[in-house]
Amino acid sequence: MVSRAKAKLLMVLAIGLLSLFVLLVVSWSLGAVDIPFSDTLGYLLNIISNFGPDMSVPQERIIWDRVVRSVAVIGVGIGLSVSGVVMQALIRNPLVDPYVTGISSGAALGATLSLLAGVAIIPLAGFATPMAAFVGAIGAFLLTMALAETSGGRSVNYVLSGIIIGIAISSFTTLLIVFSENHRLRGALFWLYGSFSYITWVESLIIILTVLVLSLVLLLFARELNVILLGDEHARHLGLNVKGFKTISILIVSVLTAVSVAFCGIIGFLGLIVPHSARMLVGGDHRLLIPASMMVGANVLLLADIVARIALRPVELPIGAIISMVGAPFFIYLMYKRGKEYGV
Repeated sequence: MVSRAKAKLLMVLAIGLLSLFVLLVVSWSLGAVDIPFSDTLGYLLNIISNFGPDMSVPQERIIWDRVVRSVAVIGVGIGLSVSGVVMQALIRNPLVDPYVTGISSGAALGATLSLLAGVAIIPLAGFATPMAAFVGAIGAFLLTMALAETSGGRSVNYVLSGIIIGIAISSFTTLLIVFSENHRLRGALFWLYGSFSYITWVESLIIILTVLVLSLVLLLFARELNVILLGDEHARHLGLNVKGFKTISILIVSVLTAVSVAFCGIIGFLGLIVPHSARMLVGGDHRLLIPASMMVGANVLLLADIVARIALRPVELPIGAIISMVGAPFFIYLMYKRGKEYGV
């Protein structure tokens, strides 16, 4: 017999898949150039049957570019959402997400340094800029974890350490942009607020495949994440190697987040909004919470991407700014309403 919680998850997944399909059709149809919904599906069938778009048909080329973009958007939405879920469990703090822990700021610094070294961001020259962003994200995350552990390892230390590291790195990045005469850094300003405008098919595949594999690995750790929420001492009594588990989980999360931001730039607060929204739907059991967050995250970011492309078309808004407009008030709400539960 299916439990009530599992029934809720099945409902969330079913509704999520339906809404994802609708959003995908809208995403592929609307933009600087609109294509009727019925025509979009027809062109898409031609692309599938021909194993690629006919570049002589403008509509197929446009739809293909939008399909590539939507795959990356869904991957990043899943990656940042799952990262937020796992971080909040490991640190036992509702205010933690990839943005707050300094990962995004580290990615921005890495990308900016790459541009200063002479690598153009538009279009991305190979993988130099994403790789630099990846390294910067990993470095910032490890620095945040180290500072938090050495300053006491309490829940609040992780939030404060992430904020401090993020501010310091962001300030340095801003100074590099302001005082540099490198014209390529103008392109970085849009990247700093998140953009899928120049994503390629190869990059989309890297994002979606890496995100799905690492998310499924973390889903296998769902029971251990539930145990961690009881506290380190309780977890040890139940036979869990707490230090080893946290180390492995943190490494996986850091890679998952770094991949999510390396190709598209900073998208803040998604890893904060989605996990709490998913908890309201299916509860706190990570066996249900992780898949629910994957579905909600994909839908939320795809919706934000549609808004970014059509709100002021033909001008495209930075998707990170749209998410942050919702995320910042949500962060303040959690800080006041939920902070005491976690000793913040």
